[in-house]
Amino acid sequence: MTARRARGPLSGSVRVPGDKSISHRAVMLGGLAVGETRVSGLLEGEDVLRTAAAMRALGARVTREEDGTYVIHGRGIGGLAEPEDVLDMGNSGTAARLLAGILAGHRLFAVLTGDASLRRRPMRRVIDPLTAIGASFWSREGGRLPLAIQGAESPLPADYTVPVASAQVKSAVLLAGLAARGISRVVERTPTRDHTELMLRSFGASVTVHALPDGGREILLRGQPELAGRPVTVPADPSSAAFPAVAALLVPGSSVTLEGVGMNPLRAGLYETLAAMGADIVIANRREEAGEPVADLTVSSSPLEGVDVPPERAPAMIDEFPILAVAAACASGTTRMRGLAELRVKESDRLDAIATGLAAAGARVAIEGDDLIVEGSGAPPKGGALIETRMDHRIAMSFLVLGQVTEEPLRIDDGGFIDTSFPGFAQLMRGLGAAIDEA
Repeated sequence: MTARRARGPLSGSVRVPGDKSISHRAVMLGGLAVGETRVSGLLEGEDVLRTAAAMRALGARVTREEDGTYVIHGRGIGGLAEPEDVLDMGNSGTAARLLAGILAGHRLFAVLTGDASLRRRPMRRVIDPLTAIGASFWSREGGRLPLAIQGAESPLPADYTVPVASAQVKSAVLLAGLAARGISRVVERTPTRDHTELMLRSFGASVTVHALPDGGREILLRGQPELAGRPVTVPADPSSAAFPAVAALLVPGSSVTLEGVGMNPLRAGLYETLAAMGADIVIANRREEAGEPVADLTVSSSPLEGVDVPPERAPAMIDEFPILAVAAACASGTTRMRGLAELRVKESDRLDAIATGLAAAGARVAIEGDDLIVEGSGAPPKGGALIETRMDHRIAMSFLVLGQVTEEPLRIDDGGFIDTSFPGFAQLMRGLGAAIDEA
């Protein structure tokens, strides 16, 4: 795919696809609930469709109606069936880690695998706490997929402090705790996205959250609830909205409205950072959908200034650093993004992928430890490079956005993975006025 300088301002009003994190959880909890769950606005990207296929293989009934609504008839906690085949989670670390938590609490045997990228990502971070509740695991060296799981005979309640800021690890432990008698306790030193806690409550689980004096959170879950099926409306994904938002900021004269974007405070770090850089973002029509705060964002082109992004903000924008780095490359002054160790174990080593891609495009960029430093000149870098995406959808989309303002076109080596999180990305961006060509 090739991105060329946009011929004019970007404009229009669009709704990006549904939130990926919430979509995964809606399908999984629908499969664990008793009765019918109807999900509207579900992200129909490959990652979420893999989750739906896995829940079908475990005995839940998951069907799609003509209007795009997904209807799920669940099996109840402890009621999932042993799958007849390996569960292939594609490129989705969220699906693999959360499903490992569910499987650990069921008395069945299952095997998880994924594509080449997912098979390189660490699973030890969920294997260790799930072993403590009574499940058994067999994996490749380093805790890599494929991963065989024998669920616990009698799951024990968890008492676990998450060593890294990871909503996936926290969620895996909580989902395993659903099958245990008693109260599971999970402590996170740095708050991460709380979609699992919010959705568990909405399905009828007892979840209590306490703020800790050191800024962390204690989450208490009472096990063996009867989850009840319910309607779920999935907000537009704030991580996906970030790409047209930054494009609108960078292309002169642009103004784009993004409808129904999820504004969970534990996901809004990018928009907080862009505002500090001088971005013109108007937030309107605040409301609530599926227990989540939602709003419409109007983003207009703005000159940006470099900022220092503190490490404690990283969990609230962990998926948005590639597109923030693109904005930083076009800003005036230095942007330093701190504490990005988690980026090294995403779909790719995103920290290295961002720096390598920006340098190829002509930007001044450096990595110091777990920090990314981008030196902006107040103008876009020259471009004219082929960007290696490393099977990473967010790297691909970020550089297609950067290509809208570089002097020379930017090409990416593979755009196929974009559909894992943002089906129709190129078409939506072209509808706003972006110049993206597909080979």
